[in-house]
Amino acid sequence: MGEFVLNVNGARLRVSAPPEESLLSVLRNRLNLTGTKYGCGEGQCGACTVLIDGRATRSCLLPVASAAHAKIVTIEGLETNGQLTAVQQAFLDEGAFQCGYCTSGMILNATSLLRQVHNPSEEQIAAAMNGNICRCGAHPRILAAVKRASELQGGAR
Repeated sequence: MGEFVLNVNGARLRVSAPPEESLLSVLRNRLNLTGTKYGCGEGQCGACTVLIDGRATRSCLLPVASAAHAKIVTIEGLETNGQLTAVQQAFLDEGAFQCGYCTSGMILNATSLLRQVHNPSEEQIAAAMNGNICRCGAHPRILAAVKRASELQGGAR
């Protein structure tokens, strides 16, 4: 067991865990942040996506020891003072989810994309979102939501 201080959603949280335990497990089972989902456990589906220093990262593959000095943002930490981000609002506006299991990973991946590319083409959006799987088949609405979010953010710049 190791003792780690994690910067999660702007809060410094102390946690005891084996250094090789996945960040996903620590978030869900030790910090009770259950918005990040377990999907495949192999980094292929994107359900476990969080932001590590602003970049989309599969938390199921990342040992907690490797995340100890990073800024971690989960779906619970995106909104500010009750205000949804443009990406969150666009997902609601476009109905870009059905069962919702993949949604937090999709939103965090889209957030990372739009921080890097302010006005992505449809091809760039599709390529960036390709690593997140939606088994309900909401992909067309997800792509539309990311495009809408880029337009919402563009209007605010």
